[in-house]
Amino acid sequence: MHRRSLIAASALMLAAALPAAAQNALDEVMAKKVITIAIPTDFPPYGFVGTDLKPQGLDVDMANYIATKLGVKVELVPVTSANRIPYLQTRKADLVISTLGKNPEREKVIDFSSAYSPFFQAVFAPKATPIKAAADLAGKTVGVTRGAMEDMELSKIAPSSTDIKRFEDNNATVAAFVSGQVQAIATGASVAGNMMARNPNLGAEYKFVLKDSPNFIGIAKGEDKLRAKVNEIIAAAKAAGDLDNLAKRWLGRPAGDLPL
Repeated sequence: MHRRSLIAASALMLAAALPAAAQNALDEVMAKKVITIAIPTDFPPYGFVGTDLKPQGLDVDMANYIATKLGVKVELVPVTSANRIPYLQTRKADLVISTLGKNPEREKVIDFSSAYSPFFQAVFAPKATPIKAAADLAGKTVGVTRGAMEDMELSKIAPSSTDIKRFEDNNATVAAFVSGQVQAIATGASVAGNMMARNPNLGAEYKFVLKDSPNFIGIAKGEDKLRAKVNEIIAAAKAAGDLDNLAKRWLGRPAGDLPL
């Protein structure tokens, strides 16, 4: 029993120490001069592997930006949608910058920074196609994936003369646009970014937004000092126009008004 008591006491001491340890991530980063940031590598234009086999994209640029502002080196760790939150919880990453949306369920297990970039569904078309708003879709053919968020949003605002052609998946929708079956496409930023990167000859560009769902940086629960510092960097980047420049580079539109 004595041995069990010692183990139990040790476990209680460890548990009691966790809240204090949970508050020193920023201090550890500054001491090591290295910050570990989880990023996507399979979700263009936010994160993907370039021809040089190095990660690139909006989220990768943001990770490098934060490291630079902290004056530390960055260690980029590729993650998937499924393991990005566990990486924070198990301290495999100090931050997660991976198209992370904020919702009540996630807020129970991790903390979030202010928003740093838009994630959106929008209408895209060739530069030569005069579209600036929903009214300009009158008489035009628009491809969309059946039942997707962009299908629902487009259906609400498109003029009655718009010919909305619905396809069964994103690949079919993109193929229809690339082959010229439709004049415009309503889709998510990631799908559009990948499409434009693969088909630069199309001259496609962002026309107008259907729905905004901004991205936030994920931070382990209780890391208030680190969160405050990240928010300070985001606020300064927003004021300097750096967030707009990042969004314009990778998404074809400025970041605009992002929520805190």
